[in-house]
Amino acid sequence: MSLLHPPSHLTPAQALSLSQSAPAVLRSLPSTVGKSSLQAVASPVESPEIWISYENLLISCLRTGDLESARECVRRLVERFGDSNDRVMALQGLVREAEAEDDKKSLEAVLKSYDDILAKDGTNVPIHKRRIALLHSMDRISDAVAGLVALLDFSPTDAEAWAELADVYLEQGLYAQAVYTLEEVLVLTPNAWNMHARLGEVALMAASTGSGGSDSATQKYAAESLKRFCRSIELCDDYLRGFYGLKLATSFVLKNASKWSKQNKSISPEDFALPDTETVQRLAQLATKKLSEIVRRYTAKETHWTGYDEAEIAAARELLAGDEAAIVR
Repeated sequence: MSLLHPPSHLTPAQALSLSQSAPAVLRSLPSTVGKSSLQAVASPVESPEIWISYENLLISCLRTGDLESARECVRRLVERFGDSNDRVMALQGLVREAEAEDDKKSLEAVLKSYDDILAKDGTNVPIHKRRIALLHSMDRISDAVAGLVALLDFSPTDAEAWAELADVYLEQGLYAQAVYTLEEVLVLTPNAWNMHARLGEVALMAASTGSGGSDSATQKYAAESLKRFCRSIELCDDYLRGFYGLKLATSFVLKNASKWSKQNKSISPEDFALPDTETVQRLAQLATKKLSEIVRRYTAKETHWTGYDEAEIAAARELLAGDEAAIVR
């Protein structure tokens, strides 16, 4: 597997395999790069890929508990970029967090180090994000939200921070706030099909739980969910998560359409209205057909159809089996 592949996308098995090969990988990568013109003559050729490899290897090692290899990666990054580099500082903090494990006192010490850095440079975005992640892991949710709001105050175009804020709101059941923050993500990344699907999921949760407090609010969330799932599959033809969500959303609408009024007049004209029942049924059929195709081709191990996550395929198979069981009854 490539060390240039984003480590967050690796499965636990892939991360373990990469971590186990860390000693050999570290031997194969240059440990130093000349900083002066004379040193550069005798040093290995430097490329951005080398340092991306170190960072990705570091994260995989931390996932599997190989702190020794992670420390070596950080040492080499510090040697090359210095310990005042924003990103290197954040990676050093990440290693300290891993070393602290569940020791609250040690984690508080790491948190204080982040506060000290931000007191000197409040615009250090990587340290802001490490601090927020640490607060979140320590269940200090209100502090994490405050940190995200502060970060977005001076960096309002940070889509990652908006997405993290949406996740924090969602954990607390604040669906309206989560929808709003995900809309901000899409303002910045309008063609991100995964974020359209994520907004569709949150809107469907809001509709399913009746968090709007009225039929008109529920219809509005249901319509938004349909809209976002449709947009996600428009942007990515074979996006399993988009079709899975579309099937759930259409099932929800068809189940509840009979008890809803045609279209509540309190819904403003700029809001997306629910399609008619026939259109929703056609969307449901499309979602079922495409999910069946994806599952069938993945199971047959056809070329270009094996890149799906096994857990998502299993969920799609279970959803389709539920339909078949309902038809048999």
